[in-house]
Amino acid sequence: MSARSMSVARGVAYQCARKLVRVPPKLVPSLLLPLFMFAAFGGALGAVGSTKGFGYYSYTAFVFVFVLYMASMFSAVFTTFDIAADYESGFGHRLMLAAPRRLAIVGGYVIVAFWRGLLNIAVVFAVALATGMSVRGNALDILALLALALLLNMVTTLYGAGVALRFQSTASGVLILIPTFMLFFLSPIFIPRHQLSGWLRDAADVNPLTPVLEAGRGFLADDPVKVVLAFAALVGLLLLFTVWVIGGMRKAEQGPGSSARGPRARGPRARRQQAAGAQAGGGRPRGPRGRGPRARAQA
Repeated sequence: MSARSMSVARGVAYQCARKLVRVPPKLVPSLLLPLFMFAAFGGALGAVGSTKGFGYYSYTAFVFVFVLYMASMFSAVFTTFDIAADYESGFGHRLMLAAPRRLAIVGGYVIVAFWRGLLNIAVVFAVALATGMSVRGNALDILALLALALLLNMVTTLYGAGVALRFQSTASGVLILIPTFMLFFLSPIFIPRHQLSGWLRDAADVNPLTPVLEAGRGFLADDPVKVVLAFAALVGLLLLFTVWVIGGMRKAEQGPGSSARGPRARGPRARRQQAAGAQAGGGRPRGPRGRGPRARAQA
């Protein structure tokens, strides 16, 4: 990346950071749901940990990995909401005029999402430790767990940025948030995968988040499993969504509402007039149509 592109990325990151400093409550929504999940399910379903075949040392720690990943991914989701808002307001297009390489703009948002993810991870980890969650993993295990969480943050940012750049509207937020929820709830977040049944087990088997969850729980328990598969899945998703966001930036360069075809006439009368104009070509131009008997008599 050139020095100019780095400058653009830092400028975008600085602008987003200023908004968060001026309006700190914007940091709260991405933390509310993960903390609620931890409080609700870590306590209410605690008896699940003592059932036969559960096989994990603590149900609170079992749910915590899911909550940690959710906090990291939600910081990315809410950052991409800002991308959609910036392009809807026209600010994103002004940024593109100053950026020789437009992907540097996305780089700035990725930086912001990364630091917001670190903040969310720190808060969730502090709350979990304060409530007495035990951690068996060593320092390297915890670093690997955090690396998985931050890779998920980057994957989510690239996916959401691709959606926001294509639609350039805050209404596209549902297309970012809903698939993120579906990815979570089609994975073994509350019970181990071998205890799932039916179509939910089949969905969890092909869900790329499943090995990432299982690897994270292994790191927390000092019993690493599926490490290579988890990191390979995330690197593959990073490459996939890098291509996705490049396509989104090309769409954004064409401007909002761009299309290869001209505007489509609405209604049968408008379509007849459009067809008559096209057939007339270089013929005699038609004058304005009179709108009453007197106007027609004068014509």
